[in-house]
Amino acid sequence: MDLVSRIQRLPIGRFHYTLLWVIGLGWMFDAMDTGLISFILTKMAEEWQMTPAEKGWVVSIGFVGMAIGAVCSGGLADRIGRRSVFAMTLVIYSIATALCAFAPNLSWLLIFRFIVGLGLGGQLPVAVTLVSEYIPAQVRGRFIVLLESFWGLGWLLAALIAWFVIPDYGWHIAFLIGGLPAIYVFIILKKVPESIPYLINRGRIDEAHALVQRIERQCGVEVIQQIEVKPVAASQDVSFSQLWSAAFARRTLMLWLIWFGIVYSYYGIFTWLPSLLVAQGYSIVQSFEYVLVIILAQLPGYIAAAWLVEKLGRKATLSGFIGMCAVSAYFFGQANTVMLIMIWGCLMSFFNLGAWGVLYTYTPEQYPANIRAFGSGWASAIGRMAGIVAPLVVTQMMAMQHGFSAVFMMFTVVLLAVALIIVVLGEETKGKTLESIGL
Repeated sequence: MDLVSRIQRLPIGRFHYTLLWVIGLGWMFDAMDTGLISFILTKMAEEWQMTPAEKGWVVSIGFVGMAIGAVCSGGLADRIGRRSVFAMTLVIYSIATALCAFAPNLSWLLIFRFIVGLGLGGQLPVAVTLVSEYIPAQVRGRFIVLLESFWGLGWLLAALIAWFVIPDYGWHIAFLIGGLPAIYVFIILKKVPESIPYLINRGRIDEAHALVQRIERQCGVEVIQQIEVKPVAASQDVSFSQLWSAAFARRTLMLWLIWFGIVYSYYGIFTWLPSLLVAQGYSIVQSFEYVLVIILAQLPGYIAAAWLVEKLGRKATLSGFIGMCAVSAYFFGQANTVMLIMIWGCLMSFFNLGAWGVLYTYTPEQYPANIRAFGSGWASAIGRMAGIVAPLVVTQMMAMQHGFSAVFMMFTVVLLAVALIIVVLGEETKGKTLESIGL
């Protein structure tokens, strides 16, 4: 039995759940940092008397960093290892977030936010690739959606920090709290193993075999002594041209369009939600309270997606959740009472974040081991480019008459287009091993 098959045959147990929570907490800290800026910006803009364009650049500069970080970290992860890059990116964005607390002016804040983006954008595609390569095919989708659910916990943590810290202690303390995850790197280095397909593809067979044997002992199954290796990719090379070769061009086009649309809508909606509600006449404290409740709706969205992704498959679940998010966004834009804002806001949150969980499952399933993190990183980078555009578009549209409803009408159209792209271009990958998908 070859090394990858030995990993795939392991019963789901302590090893897999430990990997899930260790990587998941890193994911949570990433989300906390991403969410904090949306709450901090509402208060900071008042103190610094920022223009709408300046507020937009505080958000957008982070996405410039995220786009660069996603591409660079994906390539690095396929060359020097998933675990190393995951740990490195966490340290980068944590330290840079803490430095934001000491920014003397907008220029320095933008520099630090750019560095934060490098780390944030670099971590997620590497994390999901690493977990995907250890989870058996029959439950891989469920585990990746559960991993993505830590994003909801991170945003919830950001909302709680905003609610309890920012009004009484100021936004500087919130940034300092965002720097604390740097300490977590020691847990990652101790608990997270390197990817077996990565080690095989780089020719480190003895190291991969020793690691598989250690995991077999942990899982209480027979420890196999002989080494059998099957290729996990057609080559060891990592190049941009492979993403657009005949074998992967359709998959790459689909992923880039999905990522652009879903990031554009997600960050356009949720990063600006506190500010959008304030613009509608609600106080800062009220807007924080409403967003906190809306964020709580993300958690059951992940649970539903985790169940449906293995029942209905990737295509149906992803397109269905995005389609329902489009409907919810439309009615949220028409809402004129607190009750309607909460109902449609919660539904929008439920379906949008459930879709994110499925997307993170679906993305690494499109490529072989040698370009899996690189391809995922590029898809994420294209999405981050949408994140650069979205805040600038939203700030301009909010200045229009009926700007609130116009913004959410725009997001409705974008989300419906994304759902259609999945139906037309997507291939079902439920129950297939990564090696059979990618090669």
